[in-house]
Amino acid sequence: MWFKKTRESKLQKKVKIPEGLWVKCENCKEIVYKKEIDKNLKVCPKCNYHFRISAKDRIKLLVDEGSFIEVDANIISMDPLNFKDSLPYPEKIKENQKKSGLREAAISGEALMNGYHVVLAIMDFSFMGGSMGSVVGEKIARAAETAIEKEIPFISIASSGGARMQEGMFSLMQMAKVSAVVGKLKDNGIPFISVLADPTFGGVAASFAMLGDIIIAEPRSLIGFAGPRVIERTMKQQLPDNFQRAEFLLEHGLIDMVVNREDMKKTLTLLIEFLS
Repeated sequence: MWFKKTRESKLQKKVKIPEGLWVKCENCKEIVYKKEIDKNLKVCPKCNYHFRISAKDRIKLLVDEGSFIEVDANIISMDPLNFKDSLPYPEKIKENQKKSGLREAAISGEALMNGYHVVLAIMDFSFMGGSMGSVVGEKIARAAETAIEKEIPFISIASSGGARMQEGMFSLMQMAKVSAVVGKLKDNGIPFISVLADPTFGGVAASFAMLGDIIIAEPRSLIGFAGPRVIERTMKQQLPDNFQRAEFLLEHGLIDMVVNREDMKKTLTLLIEFLS
């Protein structure tokens, strides 16, 4: 009878790391503990890269606790073109509502900011790329009109890929509408501060976002009309490394300030005090 001697191999235990504990920074490519980023207002502690945040997170960051009163929350998009791509437009809206927890790509309302009464319109990139359709345009226009009526400062925070293609011309018309209302703010002496977050492009950048009395951007935010790849293909030239970044725009006089997220509320308050 033959006996085969077997050698027991040492089993290496694989340690399972729960998903979502670590985040790779898009700028410095370092792996950072997620709780550390959350504690730092969604800013990379190694390179100061500002991650995108939701409109609701911005409200918590900027306004006095419990002071925000949302308005026009129940406006919903129609489907004037009966648009279909991968999904019919109404289904796409429902899908994004479920994913983002928002009814549309912008939240508007009134709030206190270090005691100052202001009107806010905040865009959220997680809802269809923050695209400006008829509802978003209407919300921003109504918010600006409220600021005129109540004679209080208007603050917009843009984070958008531009106009919403599913609404075609109805979307492009919002550019003229919101720009006209912003013009009324100036005529009535109402301060308008525009904050640009990453990214701000297309019809949003080409309308109200660049019309503020003061234009502020978060660090390294991408801002422009067409994207850098489109421009390179059109011009057949290589663009600078920091082209369309907030710092590049500040250097060339297109915006007024680049402000860290942790300093945004304090900076906005000082500007409101000065402009008022």
